[in-house]
Amino acid sequence: MRLLAPIPVDRRPRRFVQLLAGLLLYGATMGMMVRAVLGLDPWDVFHQGVTAWINHWIPLSYGAVITIVSVVVLLLWIPLRQRPGIGTIANAAIIGFTTDATLAVLPTFTNLPTRIALMTVAIVGNAVAGALYIGAGLGPGPRDGLMTGLVARGVGSIRVVRTTIELTVLAVGWILGGVVGVGTVLYALAIGPLLHLLLPRLMVKSAVPQTVRVNRVPEAVGAGPSGTAGEIRGAAVVAAGQGDPNPHPRPEFHDPVAVDPDQIWEDGEGR
Repeated sequence: MRLLAPIPVDRRPRRFVQLLAGLLLYGATMGMMVRAVLGLDPWDVFHQGVTAWINHWIPLSYGAVITIVSVVVLLLWIPLRQRPGIGTIANAAIIGFTTDATLAVLPTFTNLPTRIALMTVAIVGNAVAGALYIGAGLGPGPRDGLMTGLVARGVGSIRVVRTTIELTVLAVGWILGGVVGVGTVLYALAIGPLLHLLLPRLMVKSAVPQTVRVNRVPEAVGAGPSGTAGEIRGAAVVAAGQGDPNPHPRPEFHDPVAVDPDQIWEDGEGR
């Protein structure tokens, strides 16, 4: 059994360069939003709150908490029987480190216009970064994959699942001390339109025709008992009692569901 989702066979250099650029930029913009001190997106409010809470006992950096949360969320993919892509693993490994590096070199700003400008650049840059790494087609981030995995299992619509998850982590993060502010609202309002604009332009289009894989191919039987040629015996008939040793196979791990950007937008999703 493959542990990772297969890597697309075409345009791999472009995909990997775009993935790396997107993840590095994503971490940098997360650090910029922290320095703006105007509020964070829901997951980063959660990361910041957990960091403040856990530092009462264990000194952990903000980026280290991001990485730990990514790993924990990725473990939740197991009961959903969903396989991560190479981009999913890179997301968990790189973004936290890049956020810490950005916080180490970026000073604290006290001037409000500077903070507003920093937040604006961070939101736009975050949208570019998200479109880059999602468009690379090498797997969603751990948090987005959790959402699509729950949707694939019939828990609810994209709108319901995503809203529930993000409101939950926002509330927990705020209770633990994460910063919620005007930047949180601006991010929620702006990230959807920006991604809707950027993602189609940065999506790596596959040059290889897509094929559909099936578990069994119906077999043609030359003549039945009545002499009729071309009888088709399908897999369903075999499974119904004609010798299939395992009529109820155990569910296999599947690749994350690819959600079309237009569907996300029409369903009211921002990210």
